Amino acid sequence: MGVFDRYAPFIQDFIYDHEWENLRGVQVAAGEAIFGTEDHVLLTAQTASGKTEAAFFPILTEFWEDPPASVGAIYIGPTKALINDQFYRLTDLCEEAHIPVWHWHGDVSASHKAKLMKQPSGVLQLTPESLEAILMRRHSAVAKLFCDLRYVVIDEVHSLLRGDRGGQCLCLIERLSRMAGVDPRRIGLSATIGDPEAVGAFLAAGTGRKTIVPRIEEPPRTWRISMEHFYTTGPQAPESLLRTREGEEAQIIAVCEEVPAGIQKSSGITPWSPDGNEKSTQIIPLSPDEPPTDVAPTNADPGIGYIFEHTARRKCLVFTNSREEAEDVCTVLRAYCEKNHEPDRFLIHHGNLSASIRESAEELMRDDASELSIVATATLELGIDVGRLERAFQIDAPFTVSGFLQRMGRTGRRDAPPEMWFVMREDQPEARALTPETIPWKLLQGIALVQLYREEHWVEAPRLDRLPYSLLCHQTLAILASEGELTPAQLASRVLTLTFFHRVSADDFRELLRFHLERDYIEQTETGGLIVGLAGERVVNNYKFYAVFQENVEYTVRCDSQEIGTLVAPPPPGEKVAIAGHVWIVEEVDHKRHLLYVTQVKGRVPAYFGECSGDIDTHVLERMRRALEEHAPYPYLQENARARLAQARHVAANGGLARSPLVSLGGNMWCLLPWLGSYAFLALERLLKIKCAKELGLKGLDSSRPYYMTFIMAPEVDERAFYTVVAAEAEALEDPMELIYPGEVPTFEKYDELVPEKLIRKGFAEGTLDIAGMKRRVAQWS
Repeated sequence: MGVFDRYAPFIQDFIYDHEWENLRGVQVAAGEAIFGTEDHVLLTAQTASGKTEAAFFPILTEFWEDPPASVGAIYIGPTKALINDQFYRLTDLCEEAHIPVWHWHGDVSASHKAKLMKQPSGVLQLTPESLEAILMRRHSAVAKLFCDLRYVVIDEVHSLLRGDRGGQCLCLIERLSRMAGVDPRRIGLSATIGDPEAVGAFLAAGTGRKTIVPRIEEPPRTWRISMEHFYTTGPQAPESLLRTREGEEAQIIAVCEEVPAGIQKSSGITPWSPDGNEKSTQIIPLSPDEPPTDVAPTNADPGIGYIFEHTARRKCLVFTNSREEAEDVCTVLRAYCEKNHEPDRFLIHHGNLSASIRESAEELMRDDASELSIVATATLELGIDVGRLERAFQIDAPFTVSGFLQRMGRTGRRDAPPEMWFVMREDQPEARALTPETIPWKLLQGIALVQLYREEHWVEAPRLDRLPYSLLCHQTLAILASEGELTPAQLASRVLTLTFFHRVSADDFRELLRFHLERDYIEQTETGGLIVGLAGERVVNNYKFYAVFQENVEYTVRCDSQEIGTLVAPPPPGEKVAIAGHVWIVEEVDHKRHLLYVTQVKGRVPAYFGECSGDIDTHVLERMRRALEEHAPYPYLQENARARLAQARHVAANGGLARSPLVSLGGNMWCLLPWLGSYAFLALERLLKIKCAKELGLKGLDSSRPYYMTFIMAPEVDERAFYTVVAAEAEALEDPMELIYPGEVPTFEKYDELVPEKLIRKGFAEGTLDIAGMKRRVAQWS
C-alpha cells in the first residue's frame, strides 16, 4: 500500500481539494518512516517543501483511526509567530476530522487554555518556554494532559540548537515523558542542518530508540543570485580602480569577466553548475541590466538607494543582521518615500516590536495584491507565512550558511525560483589604513557562504557537546519549583540523568548546590530535603524564568495607549529613539515600571536593543581565503562587486595576505590572519596574550575577530621564531583553564550569575573555546 493510500480519507480529500498532482519526496519519505517504523524521524528538506504536512499527515491519520485519550501530539516551534501561523494551517486541515488543535503561549486567551485543560485532546502547539510553564505551574495536571502523548514534533530544529534553548527543549521532553509515563516519538523538521546524523542522535538521546534520517529525492533547484558592493560615500569600486589614493593615474587592475566553459557570456542568465551535477542547485546570475522601478533621492546612500530603487512595485524582504540595522534601514527607506512624495511602502519586523505591530506587518504581507517590502532580522528566517515574495535583499553577509539558506528560502514560492540580492556596504578605507583594513571582509564572507553550499552542500554542524552550567542551574530550580521538596539524591537523579547534562559530573553538581544553599536560591529543610529558597523564589516566580535565552533589561515603549515595542538603555526625556521604523521623542521615563512614553517625530537616530553577535565557522574563513587567492569568477557578482574583489585580490597578492598567515606591515608591526572560526580564533588570541606575549615581545594586540589581529613584535623576532614559539606553547597547553585570564568570569548565558565562578570558567574553557581547532591550525604553521 502506498503512502497516499495509507492516509485517512479527510487527508486524501485535502490533497484533492488543493489540486496536488502527487506527493512530494519529503511526504513520501515521512509517510514510510512514520507509518512503517517506531523510530524517531528527522526530516531535512528545502524550505517550502511541505515538511509540516509530511509529518502531520501520518500522525493525524493515526489519530483519526485511534483517537488519543489526551493530547496526542505536541508541536514545538521556536517563535510565537510561527506557532500562530501553523495553528491556522493545522486547524483548517483538522476541522473536518474533528481533531482539535490547540496553541499555548503568552498571547493566547485564558479561555482557550481552560478548554484544553478541561478536555485534553488532539494537537497542542507551543514554544519551549510555554511547555516549561506548564510543567512548573500545572504539575498536577501533566499526567491528565499528556497520558496518551504519542508524538513530539520539533519544527525548525536548527534554530533550537543554538545555545541553551535546544538543550532546554530536550530536557523538557524528557521531564514530560517521566511525569506523564509516556514515551513519545520525536519528529524533527528543518531545512538547513549540518551533520544530520549527529542531530538525529541528539534528537533520540536518552530514549533507547534510533532516529531515521530519510534520504529525500528533491528536484533540481535554481537560484537567482546577485551580489553588489557599495561604498557608503565617494566613488564606487569601478571608478576607484582608475585612481590611486593621491588622485594620480594608476595601473588599471583587470576585472575578471570570464565565465565557466559552456556558458554564453552575453546572456547573463545561463545556469551555472560547475560540478556538472544535474540534481544540484543551479545559480542564475541576475542580469546587471535589470532596470530599477523607482529613483532614489539625490545624495541617497548608494546601497540603501539601490534597495529602494529595486523594491518598488514588488513584494520583497530586506534582511539585516541586527535589530539596530533594521531600524536604521527602514527609517532611511521611509524617508526616501517621503522625499519623493510617495506613499510609505516599507514595513519592519523584529523581536523587540510589540506583537500587534509584528502581526499587522505579517497580515499586510500575506495580501498577494500588496506591493510592500518588509525590513526584518532573523525573526522572518523561519517558516512564517508572509505571502508570495518576489525577492529577498541581504544587507552584508549573514554569519552562517544555514542563515543564508533560510533567508534564501523565504522567496521563490509557488514555482518561482528563490531570488537573493546581496548588498555589501563598506566605508571607504582611510588613506593611511593598514593593509588588512582595506580588505572587503563582508564581501568575501558572502562569496564563501554561497560557494560552500554551491560546491559542497556544506552547512554548519551544531555544537552539541558543551558544558551547559547555566541551563543546569535553570533546570535544577525548575524541577524543584515543579515537584516540591526532594532529597539531594532525588534531585541529582532528576537532573543529572537528563541526557543533555551527560558531561556534568556529580562533583560539579555538588558545587552548584552548595553555591545555591549559601545564597538562599535553595533551602534545606529540617528533614534534610531541598526546596526553592527565598532568593530562588524571586527568580522562578518571574515570568521571564521560563526562557533560557539571554535578555536585556527592557523598557516598554508606548505612544498614548499603543504599545510600540521594547528598548534597552532608554535615553532621558527630550532625547530621541528609533523603533518600528520611526523616530520618537521621549516624553517620560518610568524606571520603576520600565516604561517609556514617546511621541512620533521626524528625523533619524541610531537604535539600540542590546548586544548582537554572530559566530562564524572555520570552514567559512578557509573558503574566504580561497576567494581571495584564486582567480575564479563568480557570475553572480555585479559590476562594483567584481571590481572590489579584483582590488582585494590585487592587494592580497602584493601583500602576501593569502600566502602566509603572518604578514609584516612595516617596522615592528605585524598582522596575523589565522583563517579560523570565532571560537578557535578566540583561543589563539588568548594563547598569544597569555602564553606567548613575553617571549615574542608582543604589544598592542588589536583583534578584528575572526578575520585578523595586528600587534607589535620585538625587533629580534622573525616569522620563523613566531611560528616556533606559538607551536611550542600550543603543544604544551594541556589544561584549557590556562587560557582564562586571572580573575576573569566570562558570563554569556542567562543564568551564569547564579552559577559558581569556578564552573563558569570551566564551562568557557572546556565547552566554548575551540582549543582543538586552534592547535590544528598552529601545527600546520610549524
